[in-house]
Amino acid sequence: MSTDLDHARESVQHLRRAIEEHNYRYYILDEPSVPDAEYDRLLRSLQELEATYPQLIRPDSPTQRVGAKPSESFVSVEHKLPMLSLDNAFGEEEFSDFARRIGDRLKTVEAVDFCCEPKLDGIAISLTYEQGLLVRGVTRGDGFFGEDITPNVKTVKNIPLRLRGEDIPQELEVRGEIYLPKKAFETLNRDAAEKNEKVFVNPRNAAAGSLRQLDPRITATRALEMCCYSVGHVEGKLAADSQWQMLQLLKTWGLRINPLTRRVSSVDACIAYYQDILRRREQLAYEIDGVVFKVDTFDLQERLGFVSRAPRWAIAYKFPAQEEMTVLENVEFQVGRTGAVTPVARLKPVFVGGVTVSNATLHNMDEIQRLDLRIGDTVIVHRAGDVIPKVVKVVAEQRPPDAEVVQIPTECPVCGSDVLQLENEAVARCSGGLFCAAQRKQALIHFASRKAMDIEGLGDKLVEMLVDLQMVDSPAGLYRLTADQIAGLERMGQKSAANLVKAIEDSKNTTLARFIYALGIREVGEATAKTLANQFGTLEKLMEADLEALEAVPDVGPISAGHIKSFFEQSHNLETIQAFREAGIQWPDVSGQDTGVLPLTGQTVVVTGTLQSMTRDQAKEILAELGAKVAGSVSAKTSFLVAGEKAGSKLAKAEKLGINILDEGQLTELLASFGHYPGTTV
Repeated sequence: MSTDLDHARESVQHLRRAIEEHNYRYYILDEPSVPDAEYDRLLRSLQELEATYPQLIRPDSPTQRVGAKPSESFVSVEHKLPMLSLDNAFGEEEFSDFARRIGDRLKTVEAVDFCCEPKLDGIAISLTYEQGLLVRGVTRGDGFFGEDITPNVKTVKNIPLRLRGEDIPQELEVRGEIYLPKKAFETLNRDAAEKNEKVFVNPRNAAAGSLRQLDPRITATRALEMCCYSVGHVEGKLAADSQWQMLQLLKTWGLRINPLTRRVSSVDACIAYYQDILRRREQLAYEIDGVVFKVDTFDLQERLGFVSRAPRWAIAYKFPAQEEMTVLENVEFQVGRTGAVTPVARLKPVFVGGVTVSNATLHNMDEIQRLDLRIGDTVIVHRAGDVIPKVVKVVAEQRPPDAEVVQIPTECPVCGSDVLQLENEAVARCSGGLFCAAQRKQALIHFASRKAMDIEGLGDKLVEMLVDLQMVDSPAGLYRLTADQIAGLERMGQKSAANLVKAIEDSKNTTLARFIYALGIREVGEATAKTLANQFGTLEKLMEADLEALEAVPDVGPISAGHIKSFFEQSHNLETIQAFREAGIQWPDVSGQDTGVLPLTGQTVVVTGTLQSMTRDQAKEILAELGAKVAGSVSAKTSFLVAGEKAGSKLAKAEKLGINILDEGQLTELLASFGHYPGTTV
């Protein structure tokens, strides 16, 4: 028997190597070496051997692309490095401005190399390989957290389950776009129509729907493909100094990159590349909505850095968007989760950009005034790569005589609170805050968050259920919940309900700074809440403060002061605060402090390696509470680096730059000097 097993093992290894080689030639090199029928015979032989000898099945076997059971839901996963979005350019002038800004920041007039790639219209994805083996596939999500869709990702045939080649980092995160080719999209919709099933509007929606199937066997029936465009987290050495080199390296490891990727050395060459891709657009086998340009060398990328949620060294130069004319039938005002009162255009339905559009964003009243927009106008609707259409122009010559001027409501259409628009702010907001039903879910989520009231176990989904079932009508209503009520909710038992009620009860003992932050006042973040607590000492003094007193507080400007004063002027908010008091929420007054400046204010800190007395996240949180800006990478602006065990490249870079380095013992001493010890809070 052992002889048969040994023979089977050799055959399985031979078949896997042969199939993997054919996959690489077919999907990566576009150079198939055998007919499809021969490939099918090899795969069938491997399936038969693995069925006979299941002990020989490995997770990276070509047969395992469809084998996982249907999932009940997707798990949220935090990206080790955020998946940032890109700024857009919608014309040659905007792109030239982007290139000029790069030259200005680098203080050079010399040409900069750019790596140019078609911007695929698909779904951004993150693949993690450990020792060359695919272990996780995660959606972009909000850029910080995505959904784990590993079983579905494994069904995409041109994604290698194991990387090939040498010098592969121990852990490698690869990022790219999963998309559905045009022919596959047409076939999918044709089959759906024949079965009287719902058809997809465009290939991007079809790709998204395919990847979010709870049953990966369904995903496997969709001919999805992936192209890689960058790397994220890397543990180990990446032998590349530029975007171009990195892409070539990924290709040698068996990952597909877009064959139209080019490296050019001038702005004119970039524009020529854009025009060339635009001309080819309709003939390509997949949908694209523009071109991505990236400064090629990594050292220049690092010098340029980031702004907000986008890198300064990259831009998406979008193709001209489709536009159509229609009639503005009405303007309604919606209240968002943060209280923003936003006008929404109700349009006579029109087909534009691949979808039928009946609503469009108007952003704010300033935009309405800029457009001189009136109800009854004929308007031009613009739909680019973004999903949300917008009104971009009024066709004034077609304005009817009874066109109606748009007026913003003075009262919130949801709760009746005052609608306020502070000077120098474009967005009008409902002042109902904790009271407004439109803001209720967001207010509860924020109120219960770790840095606010820290109610463990009260997550976003549970908050949604509590509000939807009308069990909680304000944050103060949390303190009236009983274990029996909570235990009746979906996926909640007696024990978890009791734990949640205890966490709610425990949250009653808090600090003034946490309570101020938990109120969710606009422009009042965690650091500002601490400053306000230190400056005024009691909630009553803060509530009574006028604009002059508020603006005198460090870190509080005219806009923040206006939000704070407006918040405490609303009777609904005062009633809710009183309800908190009656529920038993309490805190000690702050005394003996005459300044709101925190001890590490103005310092930039990086934490790396493994700590023993606390987790790295806990260390970062404590340092932030002490006023420090906690950064993810070392630069010349870094004040000091905290280096735990197994600190790697960040420690080496800090040493090279002469940055002050603290070990864990020195960190503990520093925190102790500010009254903090492991296991306590600031």
